[in-house]
Amino acid sequence: MTEAAPAVGAIGRLKLYYERNEQRIAVLSFICGFLFDILMVDRADSWEAIGQQVLYLAVILAALTQMFFEEGKPLETGTLFVVKRWYYQYRSAIIHFFLGTLLNVYTIFFFKSSSLLVSFSFLVFLVFLLWANESERFKSLGLSFKFTLLSLCTLCFSANVVPIFVGSIGLVVFLLSMFAGCLPLFGVVWWIRKHSPGLFPRARRQMLVPLGAVLTGFLVFYFFRLIPPVPLSIPFIGIYHAVEKTQDTYRLSHERPAWRIWHHGDQEFLAQPGDKVYVFFRIFSPTRFSDQVQLRWYLKEEARSWTLQDTIPIKILGGRAEGFRGYGFKSNYQPGEWKVQVETTDGREIGRVYFQLETRPEWPRNFEIDIE
Repeated sequence: MTEAAPAVGAIGRLKLYYERNEQRIAVLSFICGFLFDILMVDRADSWEAIGQQVLYLAVILAALTQMFFEEGKPLETGTLFVVKRWYYQYRSAIIHFFLGTLLNVYTIFFFKSSSLLVSFSFLVFLVFLLWANESERFKSLGLSFKFTLLSLCTLCFSANVVPIFVGSIGLVVFLLSMFAGCLPLFGVVWWIRKHSPGLFPRARRQMLVPLGAVLTGFLVFYFFRLIPPVPLSIPFIGIYHAVEKTQDTYRLSHERPAWRIWHHGDQEFLAQPGDKVYVFFRIFSPTRFSDQVQLRWYLKEEARSWTLQDTIPIKILGGRAEGFRGYGFKSNYQPGEWKVQVETTDGREIGRVYFQLETRPEWPRNFEIDIE
């Protein structure tokens, strides 16, 4: 008589499925963290958002530090309480979920604070991280690769948060943020050196080397102006025939046809004698933020290269939910293809707008008015 196979309950089947697909589930958790936070991400200076990031970073740091001490030691999960056993079983997926969530937050912040080229490069880098997470070559690096991701997250966090508290951006603030971002891992390694000196060489190899590599990358990208000027961002920028301030609103005059919904104002600018070209923008900056940006006007020459024509400094103040409103104008111009870039004082681009300018003789015009 053949013995019947023991019945497997729903929990047993779920556990068996997880054990067979642990790596795929880890990657899925990583992606779910991205998608989840697209809906949940808030303003860069929101205390709730900052608190959430601190909590996630603390959980990841604690879990990876625990894994560091357990590395090479057998773990008997059968003798643990149910909650502890569950934690050890799903710890990897939890870490991946939190890493995915944090990287999503920083992707959104960097995307808002940069030109498309920089944002696209950063998104490609994130896709590379997803691939590397499944690659056997990177898997063999074990904790070193996870500490690399954690280092990336802590430096991104400090690059966003330190300017919020300081109230400005620039080289000194950036270097201060990099120093602050290194402190958590430096603190863990210092504690290991003091209390477990035998583990210090491995801690230096698995924690400090990845941190140093990521920090070097940040410094190189910054000096090549490839890191967006977080936490600044431009949600709106457009070209207009006139900008008038009335009490707490701005009246923006333009001739844009209604069907050109993708244009912001007169990006095909028809200029009559005496016209000025106005650029209006809204720039998000955190509460208590006070700094200066520059409007740089460029004309494309026949050689297909952009030539700087003018630079206009503008003082900005933070705190307004919809963004600080500002504008500049140019009265001496010539026909051709133009662009206006909004940049920080150290030359890092926040946003840009293109427009084609043509000169025409005087003729009757009917302007549409937008209110900002």
